[in-house]
Amino acid sequence: MNVKDKSFKFSLLIIDLYKKLIIEKEYVISKQLLKSGTSVGANIEEANAGISKKEFAHKMSIASKEARETLYWLRLLNESKLVELDVSIELDKINELIKMLTSIVKTTQENLNK
Repeated sequence: MNVKDKSFKFSLLIIDLYKKLIIEKEYVISKQLLKSGTSVGANIEEANAGISKKEFAHKMSIASKEARETLYWLRLLNESKLVELDVSIELDKINELIKMLTSIVKTTQENLNK
C-alpha cells in the first residue's frame, strides 16, 4: 500500500478515535489530534498535485512534521492515562507513516541536490 492510501486509512482511524475521545469528554487533545492526524494525508494529496519537485518535497516535509505532531499527541494520550483508550494501533500506524515520509523526503531532497 502506498503512502497516500496509508495516510487516508490513518485519517479514518483518527476520526474514529476522535469520536471515542469526545464520548470520554476529552475535548482539547482530541481536537489537536484530529487536526494533525488528518493533515498528514491532506499534505500528501497536495504534494502529489505539486507543480515542481521542490514543491513536492516541501509538502511531503510538512506531512512528515504533521505525522510527528500526531505521534506526540498519541503518546501523550497513551502515557497520561487521561482516558482509558488503547491507542497502540494508531501508534503503530503513525510510526509506519513517519518512516515512509522520512524516506520520501530524504530521497526527494537528495535528487533535488544532484
